[in-house]
Amino acid sequence: MFVARTFGPFVLTAVAEIAGCYLPYLVLRKDSPVWLLLPAAISLAAFAWLLTLHPSIPTGRAYAAYGGIYVIVVLGWSWRLDAVVPDRWDVSGAAIFLIGMVIIAVAPREEASIPDSEEVSRNTHRAAAPPDPT
Repeated sequence: MFVARTFGPFVLTAVAEIAGCYLPYLVLRKDSPVWLLLPAAISLAAFAWLLTLHPSIPTGRAYAAYGGIYVIVVLGWSWRLDAVVPDRWDVSGAAIFLIGMVIIAVAPREEASIPDSEEVSRNTHRAAAPPDPT
């Protein structure tokens, strides 16, 4: 269940992003019907919404972890829809991305507190003050 809750939103987000970009590609490069731009727009809106559902890790880490899943999903998409079979370099690269994604997403960390504005102001003032001559 943990794997589905952690990786599921990343996979759905990647599929929405790829579909939202692939459909305009078909319209612009492969002479597909223009109406495909409507599902592309819906898919990109879903992509933006799905980004908000990622696990409650800091946003930068969530996006970095998402990048690892995106690489794997896009290779599968390319294999399935464009008949581009991943070679050993694709698989090796995807494995490295996946390892990095797991490290970023699930590594145990101490919770760092975010300083409030007064603490930031005190630290900034202290750093800017000239040294005491005594």
